[in-house]
Amino acid sequence: MVETLPVGRFQLQQQRLELKRWIPAFLSSHKTLFVLLWIAAFGSVFFWQWNIGGSGFSIFAKVGPGRPMPKMRPFAFNLTDFGGVGDGVADETAAFERAILAISKFGKRGGAQLNVPPGKWLTAPFNLTSHMTLFLAEDAEILGIQDEKRWALMPPLPSYGYGREHNGSRYGSLIHGQNLRDLVITGHNGTINGQGQSWWKKYRQKLLNHSRGPLVQIMWSSDIVISDITLRDSPFWTFHPYDCKNVTVRNVTILAPIFEAPNTDGIDPDSCEDMVIEDCYISVGDDAVAIKSGWDQYGIAYGRPSRNILIRNLIVRSMVSAGISIGSEMSGGVSNVTVENAVVWSSRRAVRIKTAVGRGGYVRDITYRNLTFDNARVGIVIKTDYNEHPDDDFDRKALPIIRDISFTEIHGHGVRVPVRIHGSEDIPIRNVTFRDISIGITCKKKHIFQCAFVEGRVIGTIFPAPCENLDRYDEEERLVKLSAAQNVTDIDYDI
Repeated sequence: MVETLPVGRFQLQQQRLELKRWIPAFLSSHKTLFVLLWIAAFGSVFFWQWNIGGSGFSIFAKVGPGRPMPKMRPFAFNLTDFGGVGDGVADETAAFERAILAISKFGKRGGAQLNVPPGKWLTAPFNLTSHMTLFLAEDAEILGIQDEKRWALMPPLPSYGYGREHNGSRYGSLIHGQNLRDLVITGHNGTINGQGQSWWKKYRQKLLNHSRGPLVQIMWSSDIVISDITLRDSPFWTFHPYDCKNVTVRNVTILAPIFEAPNTDGIDPDSCEDMVIEDCYISVGDDAVAIKSGWDQYGIAYGRPSRNILIRNLIVRSMVSAGISIGSEMSGGVSNVTVENAVVWSSRRAVRIKTAVGRGGYVRDITYRNLTFDNARVGIVIKTDYNEHPDDDFDRKALPIIRDISFTEIHGHGVRVPVRIHGSEDIPIRNVTFRDISIGITCKKKHIFQCAFVEGRVIGTIFPAPCENLDRYDEEERLVKLSAAQNVTDIDYDI
């Protein structure tokens, strides 16, 4: 006799069978798996940012204010030992200055650590010293005084001529250091807040007579580590290492409003050598990362390149500019840069190289690999007519060299123009390689892989279809077709 199952039990078994068939198919979908991973990663970052932002409900249990601060140097002091109050009202400038003066005497004994306890510490700009660790406790927030009269004026940067925004002196940074060695700024994710809102407003109203200063600027120094802190609302560029060697930026969050916060770049390595930027989240009002090396004839004369820079494991956003940029101030040269394992989301451009006639210098040996673009107007950009100059005395015969650039494993979706490489007769782009490119697009027009005056190659099949300027090779790197149209232009900025 054939057993007859009750209707409810039969339906339950059918549902289980359908579920067993559906789950493998669901997980085998590359797109679905990508979406799940992206939602998980973005959700983690979102709740992390919500938790550390100091406002709103936190789903994570926060360690209390008594969380001990580790001792990373032979000697350690608290800011309160030098008269610090931490109420957000008292001026703590003198306390910082007294503390750092005391720490400067321990350089030959392994240095010393300055602990900034929980609280709000309002201060004018101050200078750091060598062999020092500045440690920001959880819920510690250093606040920049908003009165620009309290911000010291400094000479313009030698590789930028007479000034970045105005001729003559410039405002210094909130936290500054020159000719230092062995400096660490770290913590339990404490915050350095430039309170840039008043600066941005005065800049837009043209009420400032000097170029704005960065939040943190370290110059002519070596062996620098910035880790496990939040930097936010800088008046200008956020972290600006200038002519430094051996710099590490790790596990740092950098925040500014995505609109109406002009020039609030996240990290701007400038004439720097041997630098690592990793495991960071950056959402700002300009480039999240911008590698520089001086501006026109002044950068050429200064002659310090940026080189040997590794950027990896970043999540970045820039609704105004680009996620990761090189230039446009690159007159000292930029070389040997690797950008890998990064997500650029909700941005105007994902990765960009920008330069112009008059820059001189070079951008070469640049590797981009394993990048994800999630909703960007333009994915990959190389622009050679970024005509912003310090003055009219730039050398029009100083032409930058752009060559030896590779893009591998570039994926994403929601991108309007995946590639725009705009070389020119004066500044052609040479030896560009594309391999394993698959970018979901939002524009159905034909010319969305745009090129002009570019020479290079495509290995294997990529999507969308490449421009005719590029040679074609199969997956085994065997030549399929040589391009005879390297100087053809199909650039369309209306898309």
